[in-house]
Amino acid sequence: MDYVDRMVGRSARFEPDTLLKFTPLSRPVQEHLIRVYFTLACALGVAALGTWANLLTGFGGMIGILGFVVCASWLASLPPSPSNLNKRYMLLGGAAFSQGATLGPLVAATLSVDPALLLTAFAGTAAVFTCFSVSAMLSQRRSWLYLGGTLSSAISLFAMMRLATWMFGGRAMLFQAELYGGLIVFLGYVLFDTQVIIEKAYAGNKDHIKAALDLFVDFVAIFVRMLVLLLQNDAKKDERRRKRR
Repeated sequence: MDYVDRMVGRSARFEPDTLLKFTPLSRPVQEHLIRVYFTLACALGVAALGTWANLLTGFGGMIGILGFVVCASWLASLPPSPSNLNKRYMLLGGAAFSQGATLGPLVAATLSVDPALLLTAFAGTAAVFTCFSVSAMLSQRRSWLYLGGTLSSAISLFAMMRLATWMFGGRAMLFQAELYGGLIVFLGYVLFDTQVIIEKAYAGNKDHIKAALDLFVDFVAIFVRMLVLLLQNDAKKDERRRKRR
């Protein structure tokens, strides 16, 4: 979710809405999406601060999980209005910071193995997130909304499978199923959430803060799974190298 102007010189300057000009969306909806993705980028920056705080102080764990749940739930319960705009921004920041703090142990483990994997996972997540978002924008309106029921059912299925493993075992198998299945599910959520945001904007609901929170959850879920897959792949390469010796 890094949306940064990287072009050099006036003649090659990049405008934030350049990509959106190629979509069939109306101008007001395009402007709303720009606000959504800018807010999302800020939330990712705050999440990075949360991860950094965890690496330095150990803050996170259950406190981070509770912090995210409280801030996200509180944000969702507040109706968008100018009077509580700053409060909702703070709640989004609190949710992002808490979520980032919970990622600290995973990031620390990655840094101890190969720091390059962290950049690879983020770049890969940003690439697929952008591709799926643009695909949703270019697709026929409401064409991906049918995914909502299927994706919710998949999440419920994973929850029931996790409960079953606590009772009967088999966590290793479930972990791999959640890893690959969860990646597919949250890629689907990018399509679904993007079109929901667009349809809400056409209906007059332009709550860019809540929309950014939804996409933030999708981005982090994809990033975590891609990072774990890269770590697993790196471990397999190390094992093969040891066997050759």
